[in-house]
Amino acid sequence: MANKVPNSIEMAGDYDLNHVFLHDHMGGVTDIKKMMAELNVFESIFKNALTGSVVITDAQNLIAKLEINGTERISFQLSTPGANDSRSMIDASVETGQPFYVYKITDRRQIAPGTLLYTLHFASREFIRNLRTKVSQTYRGNIAYQVIKILMDENYLDSQKEISYEPTGNINDVVIPNMRPFDAINMIAKRALPEKSGGVGYYFYETTKGLYFRSWDNMVTVKGSQIRDTKQIFRYMPMNIDDPTIDDKIGHDYQSVESYRFVNNFHDIAANTVMGTYAHKAITYNFYDKSYTPSTYDYRYEYGRTKHTDFTGRGGLGKYAVAAESAVDTDNKRVGDYTESRVSLLPTTQFLHGDSDTGAGYGLDVTQDGRKFIQGVSQRAQIENGTTLHMVVKGQSYLEPGDLI
Repeated sequence: MANKVPNSIEMAGDYDLNHVFLHDHMGGVTDIKKMMAELNVFESIFKNALTGSVVITDAQNLIAKLEINGTERISFQLSTPGANDSRSMIDASVETGQPFYVYKITDRRQIAPGTLLYTLHFASREFIRNLRTKVSQTYRGNIAYQVIKILMDENYLDSQKEISYEPTGNINDVVIPNMRPFDAINMIAKRALPEKSGGVGYYFYETTKGLYFRSWDNMVTVKGSQIRDTKQIFRYMPMNIDDPTIDDKIGHDYQSVESYRFVNNFHDIAANTVMGTYAHKAITYNFYDKSYTPSTYDYRYEYGRTKHTDFTGRGGLGKYAVAAESAVDTDNKRVGDYTESRVSLLPTTQFLHGDSDTGAGYGLDVTQDGRKFIQGVSQRAQIENGTTLHMVVKGQSYLEPGDLI
């Protein structure tokens, strides 16, 4: 519910939203806040662009008067009361931020005589630019800089937003063959190796604070070693209580979880076995000298090379998210011993671009291509198919995807 006193939080969940402007294609501006039934903004480390929706209850036939056709813009500023810096609010204003672009109208229906209900779907400018442009170019040098060039190039995404990136430790030549910018960046991201940790692969995503190009290790640690501080601590506990022992009722409610459910659980042994999470064998074929190099992945030994949120606080080998040291069959083998669980054939070559003897995949020695590939497959599977928790909490505009909670 909206706060009554500007810049003052009266209860957890208060927010500041003074207006929601719809900019039509004729140059007109209409405040649709009073017509708005719902405002949603969707952001995720698995999504390259921001999207959102506005549910409109239209008793003024606005959709016909403004000739709304899906080419409009939406601008607003949304924040938790008291937020006074750009990284603590959602700034989609024309003056200081980046407005969203309407691209679709759905669910149009009449709910009462003279009243329509419909949903305007909007997205960031980068989302629209990605649909309208293609990248056909060769990039050389540092992987992170290649991504930044695509983001800032006026012929491609032409982004004006803040870009946060983690330095990469590998240099490689990449040929982009007429691909959409997001597809090109995602292809490069799979080849990116962090400078300060042993991870493989980056995530490219957009939040209300800007654009990110970083590894999972960077989300949970600083420079691959120091564990990041948590942005917020949440607990499942009663909220609507009058307890005199609670000094900060608002802070207590902001940390409270209204509801939760487990969307996914890591203990799907069958799926993770087939995906190569625990064990994987790659056969790398070198087109240059017609040789092949086998590489194997063993979860037991490789788990400690990357960072995890489920830190046990204990050193040494064997502190895993699943039982990796226990024998899983009568042959006395562990989950990581079955390297035939997934077998991949990976082509590579030296001198692909005529001036480097490194492999085609990561810009490292050609014999490393297979090893890095299977490391990346397992690490991504651990993250994307691991235990996933869905929580409903009070809105806090300073939180964003990639934060540790």
